[in-house]
Amino acid sequence: MVALPRLVLAAPSTGQGKTTVATGLMAALRSAGYVVSGHKVGPDYIDPGYHALATGRPGRNLDPHLVGEERIVPLLLHGAAGADLAVIEGVMGLYDGRLGTDGFSSTAHLAVLTQSPVVLVLDVAKLSRSAGAIAAGMAAYDDRIQIAGVILNRTGSAPNLAEIVRSMDRAGLRVLGALPRDDGLCAPARHLGLVPADEREESARLVAHLGEQVARHLDLDALVAVAGSAVDLDALPWDPAREVTPASASRPVVAVAGGRAFTFRYPETEELLCAAGCEVVTFDPLVDPALPDGTQGVYLGGGFPEVYVNELAANRALLDDLHAAVVTGVPTVAECAGLLYLAETLHDVPMAGVVRAATAMSDRLTLRYPVATAASDSLLTRTGEQVTGHEFHRTRAVPAEGDRPAWLVDGEATGFTTDTWHASYLHVHWAGHPHLAQRFADAVHAAVPHGRAPALVERRRASAAAVAGPPDPLRHHGDRETAEGLLDFAVNVYAGERPRWLLDALYGGVDGSTAYPDPEPARLAIAEQHRRRPDEVLPTAGAAEAFALVARLRPWRRPVVVHPQFTEPHVALDQAGCRVTTVLCRPEDGFGLDPLAVPEEADLVVIGNPTNPTGVLHPAALIRGLRRRGRLVVVDEAFMDAVPDERESLVGERLDGLVVVRSLTKHWSIPGVRVGYVVGESSVVDELSARQTPWSVSAPAIAAIVACSGGAAVSESRRRAVDLARWRDDLQNGLRRRGIVQVPSAAPFVLARVGAGAHAALRAQGVAVRRADTFPGLDDSWVRIAARPPARTADLFAALDRIRLPLPAH
Repeated sequence: MVALPRLVLAAPSTGQGKTTVATGLMAALRSAGYVVSGHKVGPDYIDPGYHALATGRPGRNLDPHLVGEERIVPLLLHGAAGADLAVIEGVMGLYDGRLGTDGFSSTAHLAVLTQSPVVLVLDVAKLSRSAGAIAAGMAAYDDRIQIAGVILNRTGSAPNLAEIVRSMDRAGLRVLGALPRDDGLCAPARHLGLVPADEREESARLVAHLGEQVARHLDLDALVAVAGSAVDLDALPWDPAREVTPASASRPVVAVAGGRAFTFRYPETEELLCAAGCEVVTFDPLVDPALPDGTQGVYLGGGFPEVYVNELAANRALLDDLHAAVVTGVPTVAECAGLLYLAETLHDVPMAGVVRAATAMSDRLTLRYPVATAASDSLLTRTGEQVTGHEFHRTRAVPAEGDRPAWLVDGEATGFTTDTWHASYLHVHWAGHPHLAQRFADAVHAAVPHGRAPALVERRRASAAAVAGPPDPLRHHGDRETAEGLLDFAVNVYAGERPRWLLDALYGGVDGSTAYPDPEPARLAIAEQHRRRPDEVLPTAGAAEAFALVARLRPWRRPVVVHPQFTEPHVALDQAGCRVTTVLCRPEDGFGLDPLAVPEEADLVVIGNPTNPTGVLHPAALIRGLRRRGRLVVVDEAFMDAVPDERESLVGERLDGLVVVRSLTKHWSIPGVRVGYVVGESSVVDELSARQTPWSVSAPAIAAIVACSGGAAVSESRRRAVDLARWRDDLQNGLRRRGIVQVPSAAPFVLARVGAGAHAALRAQGVAVRRADTFPGLDDSWVRIAARPPARTADLFAALDRIRLPLPAH
């Protein structure tokens, strides 16, 4: 026999204040020196979070439907081990249980199973003597229930309170305290109930206030005496070590999602995994850039990812790492919120892309307490097995055809599963079904650690760095994608040796760096190359400086950036305090520009040609047509030198209201030397020059401009353009053979729609491509792939064949 002082706090209905009183009582007893164990009847995750804050111990659930009647007392004793007393908060009304079962899993059912005295919580804000009648009816309804007293909540005037106390005396029920009305005692609600304690910074203050109020207005000694009247229990505490066994002597890491977005999980789940030989490590999907080192299993519980969808999406590094882990076989279990996180999208925002489903909020609340049947053999289940669980959500998942469902509930297929992962809306308490924990732990022990090998660790670190731009995606550049051990298809630098004459020029520039640089030779060389006057040319420290100068040129009223394109102009305008208007080129139009989409009042228009990342070469006539009185059109021709014969270039045309920005860094394989220039009408060039920092263009850059404008450079440039075109054709043909959608490109790269999560999946195969979802107008089904020699491109094709991502709809 085991002695455990305990009491159950119940109510006639939901909304009477059970959570307020239970949490406050736990806090008050703890402050009085008691070690208190908090428990909640039913499947709810939120109330136990507040209980944990109040007691300093894990909040526990007691639910006969989820774990079976025979486990209730053992789980109570397990959770209360070392405590002086247990406070059990009921669910709904005292006698309300699973529909059609005569109160199964009700608070009354739990009180009978645990032989616990009941204290009734009654909201009397709109009552007087009728309160006594309600309490008397509750006490008389079932003679197995011992109601030891009543706590009055939200009391009003002293005369009214006295009337209610007299009604309780008449009913033969003792009043153990009366809490006055206090709006500060209410926890905020959201669409599925209370806001979880872990999500509220002021939760600790709320719980402390609850404890103070309960200590002031309730008879703690009397309540402790009620708990002490409970009979001893004839049972052994639940022990997870009796339910599961380790599959090996190792301690494989199971990564468990936590933080504000993932607050729902039963503590017994982690205890079972630990007993099965796993090391549970919590990670926060909102902030952690990667899964814990050596992860061999992933558990994604419940929570409210729909509330944090943008923050979750901004942490693209972790989503990519999670996708790579799951698709390469790391055993993964996802319940409800975990399913949303693994889906392709949540509210049209890209998520991990493992589950081929789009998820979104629904007008319909799903609330059920089902018995679910396994639809197939999977990571967790065997066909035909049944488990008890609960569902509580207001989202829906629209699956792709052909996926394996996880469960059959009331004849309806639900959830998604494979041999290595299991995702569904159904919450299952593994203490009631320990074979699920055993199967998951066995698979974890047998799995290959994710990212444990040094090369993979470096890739994962690089993956985090590669997406450090989000939550500021406009600042993300392709150089962040690369890392040691990865094949580089991310950076658009020509994959070849630099000519000897260019190296000599660079070395000469370094030798000449003892004096302040004079950009005049570069200005003259550019003017001669493009047959422009020197006053129409301005050398710059790369295209980036040119865009910064344009952004500060005038107080732009309506600047427009045509997207998707290189984001540096947009960033420069943001930094200059301009409110940028985005004009999107759409995939259904082949990413060509509709000039009517450009607002007539735009006084600045920035467009790439050919555009990065789409590779689209806009007709020169279309760009000429964008000019208006009082408008400046800026054309980014950074990749025009890779276009044979530079067709559609405007660099040689004298046009009012138009300037062209060029860059030498990619075509001549010198990204570390910032080299660029602006060509345009002289009045604009003069204004840009007046805003340029003195000596911003280095001596090596000036030397490179002069060298790359000479006769030797002309033939070499043409040869490189021909090479790039041939490499690009090889890349496009291989993508086409694999049924991969791509954008016809005139640039040294190809924008391809490989499928959601392709960026992460290719990284896991050792290939770096440029993620495209940091470009406005694109999502993570797109990647930009640099043109490389065919032998290297064959390695890319092999990686694509291995990952076998589901192709997006055209």
